[in-house]
Amino acid sequence: MTSGQAIDCLFPLMLKEWKHSWVQATNSPGELQCQVEASWGEGYENGEELIAAMDAAGVQTVLATDLLAWSYKRQTRFAIDMTEKIHELTLKYPGRVYGLADYDPNHIRASLEKLEKDVKERQYKGVYVHIYGYDIGLDHRKMYPLYALCESLGVPVSMQVGHVLEAMPSEHGRPMQIDRIACDFPDLVLIGTHTGYPWVDEMLAVATKWPNVYVNIAAWLPKYFGPNLVQFVKGRNSHKKVIFGTNGLDWSRYLQEFEKLGLQEERAEAVLWGNAKRVHGL
Repeated sequence: MTSGQAIDCLFPLMLKEWKHSWVQATNSPGELQCQVEASWGEGYENGEELIAAMDAAGVQTVLATDLLAWSYKRQTRFAIDMTEKIHELTLKYPGRVYGLADYDPNHIRASLEKLEKDVKERQYKGVYVHIYGYDIGLDHRKMYPLYALCESLGVPVSMQVGHVLEAMPSEHGRPMQIDRIACDFPDLVLIGTHTGYPWVDEMLAVATKWPNVYVNIAAWLPKYFGPNLVQFVKGRNSHKKVIFGTNGLDWSRYLQEFEKLGLQEERAEAVLWGNAKRVHGL
């Protein structure tokens, strides 16, 4: 696989200030800290450290999530808002860091106004939705204004599907909800992240059915992929529906594990960067 080309399409902006704010929030009474956070490390001091780590791992570009994860217990935001920091890095390191915007279904109008600025003025390349804390489904009516605007703007919506490891109900992340959204927004690109586990087959079924639905394999090292997902990632046509992301897992380790899957070179390149360039317009 060609080095220096991978595009991480789901990367929490792991600067120390963000990591600290997230850990502080999940240490609040009644909260459950996500097990994945143990693999995040201490975070990067600044953008220079981040870019150096990307270079060392062979990662060309990251799509950084301005992660608006909402506490189910406290009904407030986890972690600090990184909108302007992401934009600053986009300007300072052209082609290396772009943003994925957020959406708050409790404040629809303000969220839509911010999203439009993120895309048109801050060069953001899509949206990332973490639905669970809001206690509504991905196909809830409060989400439809987001989908309508993103379809109009021509930007993809990534959304975590599958279970959630924080103290939130997982049912709202069932991947089959994407089927209804795709019915109503046929020109909107929809990306289910985190593989959809434990409902992986639902995610694969929806991605197979709809030409505008994709699977992001973030948050799970490839050695933990089930047989059906491995077959989908390696498939002659289905590999075109798979997008690489880590959700903050170690890049070098993830890419080593990915290579062990034994994809044909052309298909591996599509998953690691080609599909991302096409879908996110990079």
